[in-house]
Amino acid sequence: MTQAQQPQATPAPQENSPPPTRTSTEPAGPASTDPSMGRLVGVDLARALAVFGMYVVHIGPPLSATHGVAGWIRYMADGHSSVLFATLAGFSLMLLAGRREPKTGLAGRQARTRIAIRAVILLALGTVMAIEYGGVIILGFYGVYFLLALPLVRLRARTLAIIAAAVALVAPQLAYVLSSLLTPSVQQSINSYDPLRHLSEVGVLDLLLTGFYPALTWMSFVIAGMALGRLDLSSGTVQKRLAALGAALTAAAYGMSLLLAGKGALRSLAEDGPSSGSSGPMPTGGGSMPADGGSFPDLSASSLLQAGPHSGTTFDIIGSVGIAILVIVGATVAMDRLPRLRRLAKPVIAVGTMSLTAYVGHFLAQSVFSTPAGTGTQQSWLPLIMYVLGAVLFAAIWSRFFRRGPLEYLLNAATRSANRIR
Repeated sequence: MTQAQQPQATPAPQENSPPPTRTSTEPAGPASTDPSMGRLVGVDLARALAVFGMYVVHIGPPLSATHGVAGWIRYMADGHSSVLFATLAGFSLMLLAGRREPKTGLAGRQARTRIAIRAVILLALGTVMAIEYGGVIILGFYGVYFLLALPLVRLRARTLAIIAAAVALVAPQLAYVLSSLLTPSVQQSINSYDPLRHLSEVGVLDLLLTGFYPALTWMSFVIAGMALGRLDLSSGTVQKRLAALGAALTAAAYGMSLLLAGKGALRSLAEDGPSSGSSGPMPTGGGSMPADGGSFPDLSASSLLQAGPHSGTTFDIIGSVGIAILVIVGATVAMDRLPRLRRLAKPVIAVGTMSLTAYVGHFLAQSVFSTPAGTGTQQSWLPLIMYVLGAVLFAAIWSRFFRRGPLEYLLNAATRSANRIR
């Protein structure tokens, strides 16, 4: 997103989102007595928070221009919103592939086909949008995540969690080594044969390694979300264990980084780029491009000890996963146990049910209304407030008449061909 920055996404936006307030695949009914509905409504609330977090990064003032509570909000949105989107993307995969039990046989084949079709569509949509908005669009990366996740959709939660942990421990170091080997001449040679790169500034190399959300490191978030999708989030015991896990991961990762790298370990590296309005993983080897198409300075191996947003290190991944877990569990508990709050939050939850539409829509609206991005020249919070209110109003009205958002409907219609699989 301009969030150099999610999307997808996709949310990435989460195109797999259930319908508003009857967010579950089950018939509509009193949400307060249906734990599974409360669970999915909580996930939609988390999606809405991810959407608004990306709005903060794309439209709000830069981190360097904020202070106090506003600075804390801006810092938490910086990178963490796109991570939350990626984690929820993994959760959405489980909605397609089978929540608690993986689909097998014909149903399993059709589910994997639906995921593959969505992946191709998101990759194509992301490429088209990147032509206009640059490499900050997350949708193409979502398409790659979905394709890479296909072999994992039948695994259990414990196995998925182990794989996510292994990727978090190994991938950043591997990315650093690979990026250091990719000199500008090597990258140019690879990109010259890449059809995606000829269409936009996001090619295969960017999608896998050097882009804002490279699959090599960001698959940790997706796989962690898949593990969450296999759990019974309506269980009080599971909620308590996940809350403890999220807090432990956050404290351990950021605490260890501060101990090893000093007081600047948690500083957002987006501030090092030419535009603090960017968001996304900072290249560990200098391969990514910032929002204006320039290049980041080469980073030393000591940067692998940092944990700030966009650093893309093991500490950053583990801490960000911890925060994502806390947000998802917190939203789930709030929606399940506070029926009055759930009723008040219905318009916000509606945004979460159509997060792909909300994500793409805010880029289109920025172009139509010439809204300034969150750069050094943008100091006002008013445009951000107007975009948030606009998204809430649109989603609230649309959800009264339609089960899915506009883009969610089109995406669902495009995957119906999977029913022909035998």
